[in-house]
Amino acid sequence: MEWKPVQLDVSYPPDLVLTNNLDARWCADRSSFLIQCENGAFQLFNLSRPEGTQFSAKHKRTFSQSSAVVNFAWYPGAPPNNPPAYCFVASVRDCPVKLLDASDGRLRASYPIIDHRERFIAPHSLAFNLTANKLYCGFEDAIEKFDIQQPGEGDRLPTAPSKKSKDGLKGKILGFLDRTNHSFLHSYDYYAIGSLTPSSQAMDNIALYSESNQAAIMPIGGAYSHSGVTQLNFNPTKPHILYAAFRRHDAIYAWDLRSDTSVPVKVFRTSPDSRKTLTNQKIEFDIDYAGRWLSVGDQNGRVSMFDLGDSDESDSQQSTVISPQNIAPKMAFDAHGGKCTKHTCSSLYN
Repeated sequence: MEWKPVQLDVSYPPDLVLTNNLDARWCADRSSFLIQCENGAFQLFNLSRPEGTQFSAKHKRTFSQSSAVVNFAWYPGAPPNNPPAYCFVASVRDCPVKLLDASDGRLRASYPIIDHRERFIAPHSLAFNLTANKLYCGFEDAIEKFDIQQPGEGDRLPTAPSKKSKDGLKGKILGFLDRTNHSFLHSYDYYAIGSLTPSSQAMDNIALYSESNQAAIMPIGGAYSHSGVTQLNFNPTKPHILYAAFRRHDAIYAWDLRSDTSVPVKVFRTSPDSRKTLTNQKIEFDIDYAGRWLSVGDQNGRVSMFDLGDSDESDSQQSTVISPQNIAPKMAFDAHGGKCTKHTCSSLYN
């Protein structure tokens, strides 16, 4: 039987299942999700829907950590009914990167990143490659690459030739789908890296890297946000489309990697008044499995959804993009009252 992605109905707002102001991420089959807490712990919730009722979230376990949690990521394809794959990696301050079992929280393996003073580095970003046998960790001016099946020290890839060099990407490196100061996303043989260091006319802060030869192959720019990158994401069904969010910036930019990457093809703007969206919070966005809907939250507790549709394909027919097309939300709704500290909007209707 051919698998088809879920078609989301955006004619009405979704039901509220759980209210929290923390960072939550779904496992592969969306049957459970993991929450990063401010007290240095993870909380695991199971999602259920008895016949004739609404979805409900039930707390299952709490995994306490020895220090503050910097970032975490599920292992690709991690459903509860597949115990060997039901795990996640966590970046904890002053500790090696941990591979933790999601069923009981036990440590399966550790991957140390050590600086020149022999201290553990907690990476700001974590990402798996498409075959899920390599783990990429982003931190200051470098990426550390680990073989999942061989715990221990990894291979370091500097993103800049030297501290004084003006070439390459400088700053902290954010990981797959999110967080802090550099971010990279895998798609086929390449991945994108973004730096929290603000871009300028002389230097872009996003680049495309080759996984096979571990070298930069293409700069990506033209956002003119002059801000650091906080998140990168590829479209799941159109891996040639790359999206980026920036610090203290209200728009999400999209590039078609098959054409001129010096200018974005689309700009998804949540508010016509950018002065209302200048926040230090990490505004996160997500794209559904079908690559049709992009959702993003804001500091006012609202979620905006953009219809990607077939518009990305039309961009490939343009040999030269003079100016990006501005896209307005197809739908917006109040997720909850008050300010949000994190905005992870993943598969809202699944």
